[in-house]
Amino acid sequence: MKTKLRKLENSIVFLLKLTMHMSLFWTFYGLYSIKNWQLLNISRTSGVVLATYFIMSYMFANIYGRYDIGKRKSKPIMHSLILTFVFTDILSMLMLSVMNTNERNNKTFELEQPGLLLVIFLIQFVIILIFVYGGNKLYFAIFDPEDCIIITSSQRSLNEVIRGIRKYKLQYKICKIADYRDDKLKEYINEHDTVFIYDVPIRERTSIVEYCYQNMKNVFFNPDMHDVIETNAKHIILDDVSMLGNYTKGLTLEQKFIKRVSDVIISTIALVVTSPILLVASIAIKLEDGGSIIFKQNRATRGGKIFSVYKLRTMKEDVENYSVIENDERVTKVGKFLRKYRIDEIPQFINVLKGDMSVVGPRPEMLANIFNYTSVLPEFEYRLRVKAGITGYAQIAGKYNTSPKDKLILDLMYIEEYSLWLDIKLLFQTALVILKKDSTEAFKKEEEFIFEEYVPVSQTETTAQEQ
Repeated sequence: MKTKLRKLENSIVFLLKLTMHMSLFWTFYGLYSIKNWQLLNISRTSGVVLATYFIMSYMFANIYGRYDIGKRKSKPIMHSLILTFVFTDILSMLMLSVMNTNERNNKTFELEQPGLLLVIFLIQFVIILIFVYGGNKLYFAIFDPEDCIIITSSQRSLNEVIRGIRKYKLQYKICKIADYRDDKLKEYINEHDTVFIYDVPIRERTSIVEYCYQNMKNVFFNPDMHDVIETNAKHIILDDVSMLGNYTKGLTLEQKFIKRVSDVIISTIALVVTSPILLVASIAIKLEDGGSIIFKQNRATRGGKIFSVYKLRTMKEDVENYSVIENDERVTKVGKFLRKYRIDEIPQFINVLKGDMSVVGPRPEMLANIFNYTSVLPEFEYRLRVKAGITGYAQIAGKYNTSPKDKLILDLMYIEEYSLWLDIKLLFQTALVILKKDSTEAFKKEEEFIFEEYVPVSQTETTAQEQ
């Protein structure tokens, strides 16, 4: 029975998605049409409001994520949908208020029933809650987790990748772990639905990916430097020869100008809006231990230029300076709260106004970290091709303890894909960071050891263990 239902997976998800979106739409449109009768007729007001609602819902769904049950956990989907429809409802209500500013309705601009909007938020929250948690429960009741094989090269690499996969136990069931040099690798791949490839040399990885594609297997692999270049390359045709071209000229003069103007505007607004929060935080820091409020530290930005980054102090004074670890005794009680909600980073908008940083860009690392990371990953210095930023791919998708290589890939993806729209998208996505419980997860004192022993089953197991 479940095998037959698997063929209807897309249809089931589509019906749930359609029902949820129609319920959310009618909650907003139907309740507002009680007083605004013109919304139920063919009119300019109904046309403009409908267009605003559907365009905004589509745009914010692209920013925050869609109703992808079975692929993501329920809580992240909830956060995505709530933010999408909060912004959609607010902007649609504002457009309705604009359309109602006329001789027949409101002679001056007035917000259209703001109290009703709060009721709509509450009803939509319940609808999203039911469809997300209920939808995922139904999905996993019908569909079993995919049988997975992990192909890697060492115990350390296995430990790194398995943490992420094990957080999705309902989606993926780890049935086999294999070394990429195993002679029976193709046989193992044929026995499973999904293949995870991690830390495998490019030549061998390419061969494995091609075999998975040939045999209709789902495949996931961690990107490398050349993958970033290839992903952002453009298809060009020279006469009748297909080529992929990558242009590494950096930001154009126009892009730099627009980015700088937007940085100044956003930073000025942010500092004004958050000034009450900064005042309360400053008082709290001073009351706890009487120490300094602002913490300064040398960081590197574009071209390796050194600057002093400003942050609200979250640690005790006169302590050794290194990356925060789990249950770090150096962090103050007030500091824990400030770090959890990223309030400590607000003063960095001053750095943006000074021109040291941008609102969006790679996170400015400590100088010691840059030296250590670059000694292992020489490509890490490529992050310095643009100004450091307060928010960005690595800050949104990653955590404090994200590995240097994963940070590098995320930052390089941003640099290669840069556009004004991408900056806007990442600015809105920053709201998700506050909702993510583990976004400020610190470095652990020592690596977790997932398995007691990982012994490659190939004939070259000695080589694998030496790595």
